Amino acid sequence: MILPRWMRRLKADRGAVALVEFALGLPILLLITCSGLETANYVLAHLRVSQIGLTTADNAARVRIQIDESDVNQLFQGDQDIGKAIDFAQNGRVILSSVEPNAAKTGQWIHWQRCFGDLDVASAYGAQGKGEDDASLQYMGPATDQMVATDGTAVMFVEVDYTYHSLFPHSPWDGETIHYESAMNVRERTNQQISNVADSTSATC
Repeated sequence: MILPRWMRRLKADRGAVALVEFALGLPILLLITCSGLETANYVLAHLRVSQIGLTTADNAARVRIQIDESDVNQLFQGDQDIGKAIDFAQNGRVILSSVEPNAAKTGQWIHWQRCFGDLDVASAYGAQGKGEDDASLQYMGPATDQMVATDGTAVMFVEVDYTYHSLFPHSPWDGETIHYESAMNVRERTNQQISNVADSTSATC
């Protein structure tokens, strides 16, 4: 069968080959690019949340003599600054607990507890006052990594939760709750009461 001249010219034309190849490869390129950006954003969110937990516990444990409500508010201001890039204040929650041995020496108790962030989540270990008069609280943290305060001191225990919001639709991580826990022994602080010398607003849970 002999093809018409115009069909032979069209068959031999290679002028749009590169454009067709680009059109075919563009969806794959976009998929790889978006996946890379989403993965980087997800890893960054984990890094930020972990940093908030560790920084809060460490700085709270460093306060000497006696910790004050103004100290806690400053800690939470730092958390807000660290988490600004991921809107942590709107989508996250920091729970700072001062954990000490109870008077009866039958377990631990949460002497005081302060919170920051709008996410509606409670401590996995109990509210302020738990364990004070009984043995209902033996340790903080997972069973494989138990945190216990010794006599005359306290542990600054921090729980951080954050709801991740993806950059692109249909992400497998969208809506996932990122959770980290950190703990530090207090340094050179014998009075574990929390004061309020300047009558600051208390960040109660």
